[in-house]
Amino acid sequence: MRFERREHPPTALVLLAPVGAILAALLLSGGLIALAGANMFEAYGLILKGAFGSRLGVSETLTRTVPLILTGLAAAVAFRARLWNIGAEGQFYVGALAVAAFGTVPGIAGLPPVLAVLMCLLAGALAGMVLLLGPLGLRLKFGVDEVVTSLLLNFVALLFVSMMIEGAMKDPLAFGWPQSIPAPDSALLPKLMARTRLHAGLLIAVVMAVAVWWIQARTVFGMRSRAAGLNPRAAGFAGVPLGRTLITVACLSGGLAGLAGAVEVLGVKGYVTTDLSPGYGYSGIIIAMLANLNPLGVIAAALFSAVMFVGADSMSRALSIPSYIADVTVALSLLTMLVAIFLTQYRIRR
Repeated sequence: MRFERREHPPTALVLLAPVGAILAALLLSGGLIALAGANMFEAYGLILKGAFGSRLGVSETLTRTVPLILTGLAAAVAFRARLWNIGAEGQFYVGALAVAAFGTVPGIAGLPPVLAVLMCLLAGALAGMVLLLGPLGLRLKFGVDEVVTSLLLNFVALLFVSMMIEGAMKDPLAFGWPQSIPAPDSALLPKLMARTRLHAGLLIAVVMAVAVWWIQARTVFGMRSRAAGLNPRAAGFAGVPLGRTLITVACLSGGLAGLAGAVEVLGVKGYVTTDLSPGYGYSGIIIAMLANLNPLGVIAAALFSAVMFVGADSMSRALSIPSYIADVTVALSLLTMLVAIFLTQYRIRR
């Protein structure tokens, strides 16, 4: 038995790969649920009911989808150009911290809401950009692997955020609780559903997904970034400025991850804590792969992950199964997606 590379993977096979990967992941997770003594179909029914069975469930699912879309886009943009950005978690946190810091600038609190929101989001995006440009600079200058540097920066960023919210940026009205000073009220994102946490960040995330798709599909920069990802040497011989293209990709990727942190602060909490993210940056990598690096597919992949995370709590309470089954299912979907991608590119021959 041998594997033979497909010259032109069938379009239907490429489109069906994510669906097959998710079904395979659900089947494998179903085995674990059965081992725990529960019925797989009942468990998945409870997950769907928890995620969509009530107004609160729908709002929580969509609220959880927002940062997942943005971090998924951050990973998809970078990976498409073979820039292995594993540091979206750190970029998320510095983006969130930048919003809180920017709120202390004199005059920001008095700005009109639209202007205040735009400036705070820009501050978050710029912070994410700067954090990713460091690993990219080390790669371009010294050939240092950005997988290691961007991953390690996650821990540096989280420690820096912890230091700031327990020191210079600590909220004096938080009764000793480690949280930052709050973002200005004028910059908080409006709610989309009354008496829920669902906020206008959902619209921002969807618009960004469409914008990234348009950039990649219809612009010269998009063509160059795809060429750099497919074959850097050939792209260089064809005149693609690889360094400049990667710098732009890093700005876009880091900016999206930083924007995720800014949106989370302005839409949900209003301040920064060290548990602001349950791993949105790392989940973004899975979502990007599950979407096959397609910006529009990221929306569906993020929604799938959010459904699993939100619905698993209801399932856990009803069946006494650990809610960690959601993390297992999402992680399994990454593995099955990698297998599906491999099988779209290679056929098995005897």
